[in-house]
Order: sequence, then structure tokens, then C-alpha cells
Amino acid sequence: MDPCSIVTDVRSIFSLPDAVIRINDLIDSGDAANAELERAILNDPALTAKLLKFANSSYFGLSGKVETVLRAISIIGHKELRNLVIASSVTSTFKGIPSDLVDMDTFWHHSVTCGVAARLLACSVDSRERFFIAGLLHGVGRLILFSQYPKESAKVLNSMSQGEDAAIQAELKIFGFTHAQLGAELLKQWRLPPNIWKMVELQLDPMKDETHQYDACTLCAAVNIANFIYPCTNQRTNPDKKIPNHAFKAWSLLGLSPELIESVITVARLQIIEVLNIIR
Repeated sequence: MDPCSIVTDVRSIFSLPDAVIRINDLIDSGDAANAELERAILNDPALTAKLLKFANSSYFGLSGKVETVLRAISIIGHKELRNLVIASSVTSTFKGIPSDLVDMDTFWHHSVTCGVAARLLACSVDSRERFFIAGLLHGVGRLILFSQYPKESAKVLNSMSQGEDAAIQAELKIFGFTHAQLGAELLKQWRLPPNIWKMVELQLDPMKDETHQYDACTLCAAVNIANFIYPCTNQRTNPDKKIPNHAFKAWSLLGLSPELIESVITVARLQIIEVLNIIR
């Protein structure tokens, strides 16, 4: 059992919509015209509506009314377009997850919370959308495990009462890998950029890779801020063991003060519902 073979087996189940794959391919080509991207988006009316809602939301902060997909593309840019298209489509990708393991409304609320927090923590405005996508998708590996290995996943969930560190150790013992590694493999096979899937892969061990250390620490901090605002599951946790060791290391590297974290939480609460309403 390894992440690559599992993801290969379930790619037909957890696949992006055709329009999203087409847009991803066009952007990867490096020479896609805005008109080509517009045509691909307009082939999916639901995606079109969500993209325009994003472009006109206070979350994205564009000036003036954006009434056409072409104008949205010209303002947003191709990299951010890819991210927003994925965000607009991802909740419909994961279906049939056992409800006794996770409430999907709770899961996506937590994921959006993490995405918003990661975006707020990003030091560069130019790269903040990829942090949102990494935050939004940081937990998709859990959904694959819930779907394919429900009995084993129930055991992992039971260990959450002892904190996230205990849950990570349970995953390693039962599966031989973590949900973070599995989720990163899915994003890699979706052909998302390494600067997104590497964040997801390293979120539980952010100090491991110096090249991606800042990004991974940012996502790690965002996940734990999201855990405080809106937990991923309804499992009871021990308050004394709620913050895992790797989170403390990430906060230290980023220089996050209690005041800054409180500020991020305050702003995030204002954005979460708007973003959640758009993607769902």
C-alpha cells in the first residue's frame, strides 16, 4: 500500500471536471490565449457563475464590477485563474464519503477556513492564491482514506481524542503514510504545480525540506488556526494536546505572535462564509 498506487486506483472516482482539466492543460502549455480559456470556462455554466462570483467578491478585492469571464481572466491572470477554477469545482469532486466518518459540510467549512487563513498568512500578495488552494485542499487525503479504508480510518479518528500527533502516528502505523502524503500525490496527479502539492505533503513535517520550509510552515500554521476556528471533524479533542509539536515549530519559524494570530482569526471569520457560499 502506497500513496501513488492508491491515487492511481481512485483517479477515476476523484477526478476534476473536464472543463477544469482543459483549463489546467491550457495554462500548463504556457501560450494559452485568454479567449481560449474563456471558451473552456463558458462550456461549464456552473463554473462560469462561480468564477464571476469570486471575481466580484470582497474576498478577491477587485475594483469595479466584473461582468464577463474574459475581463475576469485579464484581471486575475492565468495562475490565479487556475486556482480559482479548482476552488470553484473541488467540492463536487468528492462524493460518496461515509457520513459516519465525516460530515462534509464540516469538512469543507474547515478547509475553507484553512485556505483563508493560509492566504492571510502568505507574505507575498503575488502568491497568496496558491496558499488558499493549498489550504483548501490540505485534507483531501483524508477523504480518500475515508472512502477506500473506512474501518481503518475510524481507528485513526478515535485516536484524535489524544491530539493530532497521536492521529498522525496512528496513520503511520495503520497505513504506512499520512493523509498529507496521500493528498499531495492526488494533487500531483492532478498536475497542480509543485509549489502547491509540496506544501500539502510537508504540512505535518514543515521543517523537513529547507526549499519549501516557509510555505510548509505557513500551511501548517493555517491548519492549526483553522482547527481552533472550526475543527475538521466532530471528534472530541483533549485541549491539553490540541496543538501538535510541529505547529509550535512552524509558528516559531514564521515569528507568529499571539496578537498576529488573533488578528488573522478575526479577519478570517469575516471572509469564510462568503468563500464557502461561492464554492458550494
